[in-house]
Amino acid sequence: MVKRIEDEPLESIAARLGDRMLQLGLRLATAESCTGGWVAKTVTDIAGCSAWFDRGFVTYSNAAKQEMLGVASETLDAHGAVSEPVAKAMVAGAMARSQAEVAVAITGIAGPGGGSADKPVGTVWFAWGLPGQRVLTGCDRFDGDRDRVRHQAVWVALEGLLEHLQARI
Repeated sequence: MVKRIEDEPLESIAARLGDRMLQLGLRLATAESCTGGWVAKTVTDIAGCSAWFDRGFVTYSNAAKQEMLGVASETLDAHGAVSEPVAKAMVAGAMARSQAEVAVAITGIAGPGGGSADKPVGTVWFAWGLPGQRVLTGCDRFDGDRDRVRHQAVWVALEGLLEHLQARI
């Protein structure tokens, strides 16, 4: 059976992630745009997360992505903020500018406006950075209102971290 986003609460996924991070002795950083720090908030709802969560970057504007994470203006100009290259640059910047060995980045269009034919509302790019491995990426297209799109993005970001940590380390 395919797992649906509604099947597990965010807090439960974050608690499982924390257990795994502690087992592996790793720290996490987040780089968030459309989710506005929701991943970091979910993680910090878990008591004791200071043992495995280093920091979160909320980089909603392109200027913030450049200043805080080192995303090149050329990358933003060539691909737009909602793209695989920007998600990759965000996760690389989060890892380089933190004490974390693991990072997740999210950039997307939560709506209700801002979409286009090639990047409709609900388009979200993810990047996961893990120790000693290439950056992993994924793109999803979520339905629903702004809150629903963002909630689904947080779920995928956390679940992706867990899956990649289980499979790769």
